[in-house]
Amino acid sequence: MHVNIVGAGIIGLATAFELSSRGHSITIIDPAPGQGASYAAAGMLAPAAETVWGQGPLHQLLAGSNAGYPRFVERIEASTGERPDYLQSSTLVIAAEPADRDALHELVALQSSLGLAAEKLLPSQARSLEPALASNIAGGVLCAEDHQIDPRSVVRILLKHFANHVIREQAEELLTDEAGTSAVRTTTGRVLEADQTVIATALGTVKGLKDLPLRPVYGDILRIQGPAGPAMLSRIVRGIVHRRNVYLVPRKDGSLVLGASVREDGNPEVNVGAMHTLLDDARRLVPGISDCTLNELIARPRPATADDRPLIGRLDPGLVLSTGYSRHGVLLSPLGSELTADLTENNTTHPMLKDVDPQRFATQHSTLALEHLG
Repeated sequence: MHVNIVGAGIIGLATAFELSSRGHSITIIDPAPGQGASYAAAGMLAPAAETVWGQGPLHQLLAGSNAGYPRFVERIEASTGERPDYLQSSTLVIAAEPADRDALHELVALQSSLGLAAEKLLPSQARSLEPALASNIAGGVLCAEDHQIDPRSVVRILLKHFANHVIREQAEELLTDEAGTSAVRTTTGRVLEADQTVIATALGTVKGLKDLPLRPVYGDILRIQGPAGPAMLSRIVRGIVHRRNVYLVPRKDGSLVLGASVREDGNPEVNVGAMHTLLDDARRLVPGISDCTLNELIARPRPATADDRPLIGRLDPGLVLSTGYSRHGVLLSPLGSELTADLTENNTTHPMLKDVDPQRFATQHSTLALEHLG
């Protein structure tokens, strides 16, 4: 079977990898592969630290995908000869002020109720793990099973692996016949036929597909470089500062990813106020970042749904949708690509498919129902 995949972010590329591993041929269509939300993402694999009340199905998805990450990385290395930058160091969640401890304790209570690994720490215990933390933090939680991956390394490796299968053009229109979607037409007029087509774009538009229940949620991210010498941090530090969330993710080159804002203002450019708040909150947790240099400022939209769960489902006999991963696209790549490949093969037995069915919004908000126009 030949499959067109529209979108070359980490979800599209992971899906291409999964389908290729199952013996299918693929074509990937994207004018700027890997330059969307995946390029900005910090790559936290943090089902425990990301826990939020009232999102039980999402937590099951995150935990299931996180459990599959070591195997996902091993398969990529075995197939390509290159290993993504996957670090199994833990995550610390830090309360900056005594008033933030309440939010931290609420997180621990929820983690415990869900059976997630979390250990409450005294401030001194947290600082013994990460000496760069401020001397006046109010408390911490160690999430031992929350890891990280550099999504840029995954994208780079898979783009190299699929170099001869990438069409660097914009998908303009889905073409149909009596059996459903049969091809993709690009903006240059090229027609790419396939047995199946997977839509894995974030927020891009393609004629023939409409009314996806998605909204763009922008995130501003900084990348900073620590001074020469030992790395400033050895594990992810997620902070609660005046009830605001901030994180610092160390990379193996000594740099730190610092983020991320949450904006729904429709502005694709970096927001100065958001950057100031992120830096101020991060410095409250790790004062030494004042000695870092700035490598990069970036903003990207995340494709968000009302319940933060992705939209993975079949839209017609030749068309499968896999988008709407909100801020969890990197973490959900192993599971999302598996579910999408299953659907592409018309296998609907996976029990988690019901939790990501795009039609789940149709009964509540008929105006947001998915409609594929033939």
